[in-house]
Amino acid sequence: MEYKWVALSNTTLGVLMATINSTITLISLPAIFNGIHIAPLSSFQYLLWVLFGYNIVTATLLVTFGRISDIYGRVRLYNLGFAVFTVASVLLFLTPNTGDAGALEIIVFRILQGTGAAFLFANSTAILTDSFPVNERGKALGINQVAGLAGSLVGLILGGVLAPLDWRLIFLVSVPVGVAGTAWSYARLKELAVARRRQKLDLWGNATFGAGLTVLLVAVTYGLLPYGGSTMGWTDPWVMMGLVAGTAMLLAFPFIERRVPDPMFRTELFRVRMFGAANLAGFLGSVGRGGLMIVLIILLQGMWLPLNGYSYASAPFWAGIFMIPMMVGFVSTGPASGFLSDRVGSRGIATLGMLVAGASFLALAQLRYDFAYPAFAAILFAMGMGLGMFAAPNTASIMNSVPQEHRGAASGMTATLQNAGMTLSLAIFFTVVVGGLSGGLPAALGAALTAAGAPQLAPAFSSIPPTGALFAAFLGINPVRALLASPQLSSLAASIPAQTLATIEGRSFFPTAIAPAFMSALRLSFYAGTALSLAAAAASLVRGRVYVHKDQEGAPGDGAKRQAQNTVM
Repeated sequence: MEYKWVALSNTTLGVLMATINSTITLISLPAIFNGIHIAPLSSFQYLLWVLFGYNIVTATLLVTFGRISDIYGRVRLYNLGFAVFTVASVLLFLTPNTGDAGALEIIVFRILQGTGAAFLFANSTAILTDSFPVNERGKALGINQVAGLAGSLVGLILGGVLAPLDWRLIFLVSVPVGVAGTAWSYARLKELAVARRRQKLDLWGNATFGAGLTVLLVAVTYGLLPYGGSTMGWTDPWVMMGLVAGTAMLLAFPFIERRVPDPMFRTELFRVRMFGAANLAGFLGSVGRGGLMIVLIILLQGMWLPLNGYSYASAPFWAGIFMIPMMVGFVSTGPASGFLSDRVGSRGIATLGMLVAGASFLALAQLRYDFAYPAFAAILFAMGMGLGMFAAPNTASIMNSVPQEHRGAASGMTATLQNAGMTLSLAIFFTVVVGGLSGGLPAALGAALTAAGAPQLAPAFSSIPPTGALFAAFLGINPVRALLASPQLSSLAASIPAQTLATIEGRSFFPTAIAPAFMSALRLSFYAGTALSLAAAAASLVRGRVYVHKDQEGAPGDGAKRQAQNTVM
């Protein structure tokens, strides 16, 4: 087998493992938290850390691992990533405890998974770039990303099948893929890039960047949790200190990088217009779409599916199934856009993709809470098409614009910006939704309970934290039933007539009560997604014409033209 196909097959296994793990974990969270007996109304912090912890450690380590890979070898550290990810999956399956201890163990093992994923993500794109000629890289990246979407579909289906049997089984799914990928990578991958062992590791840069990004993202995470009498924690002194300290360290980072002999973050690469504009477009696009999947799943599980006759217990699985049109849209354009960008360049295709994504966000903002599914599916399909048009061309243009010796660092920098953007996006979407609910949820629930004939419950229900209500809906639990079963309200619930109790515990009561406040908040997040997508399109538009760094063989056009294009902004 020609080596470039060996590299593609192995990096595809890595993407497949990571995306199966991502969607199977997301769709199986109800089974996981119910399996370890976590109370839904008071444990929102665990949900955030299961979702954010993986992203935080991945975003923090990507640049460092990419830089280390340039020094010690990309294939060596990529292989290590496969092994670490597989071991972490086994540990998740073996999680020994339940309750708070079990939740903390899952978070720690997920962070270990994120460490393995950082090794994979920091090097897979660079390995593909090393293996494929410049006129085939878009195609290779497109195939790689379609495999990722296939993994997402497999994860959704396997999660729906395995989670009801035993929540632990979902973590075993990654193990066979990980074992096969580890064996395949150690046996067949070879180092094409020249390791530069004489370079020194940038200790000050690594420490400043890692600490700054970690502190900032942790502060953002805790800003979403209640503090004192507030539904969110942005006024928590520790959160404010974390935001200031993390931002200060990240602002100091570029100045440190200019004063060390072998910097981890090659800031001079951003002077190349293609590299800088494409990375900015990728970051803005990630901030725009990173929180989309989670809020749409909450919309489906907490409101639309119960209103359409689905039980809360079955809602998580069906929410994943109903999100499939977005993945189908991505697959329909991903490979073709990568193939086409190899011939005509990335600017037009990637820019159009972000414009389609922005229009899709705008269409989502026009939906009512009782929308017709065909319209929703059509918007998701269009969104997937837009994202598919953007992904491979944008990544290929970034990797084509850097010299070979900096591909590991460039890959890590690009992945860091995208992962940090995804985490920031989750924070923005949650902040907008929780902030919107905090203003309208108490009054809405109080009015609904009074109309249903249970006004005595209104004071207690008005104190439901929006985060707890969202967490319960996300876990496939009826928040009203969960609250009435609590020790504080069980005696009061016994005094309510059976017919009234059946009404307020029914599938439609809670989603109908919160619909106005929830949809109002969602529209704000969709408008934010629209603005960010349009900003990404603008950044994509200014990237310039087809550009390939002059040291890469097989570049289109004559050498003089490429030399002229190797300019700075």
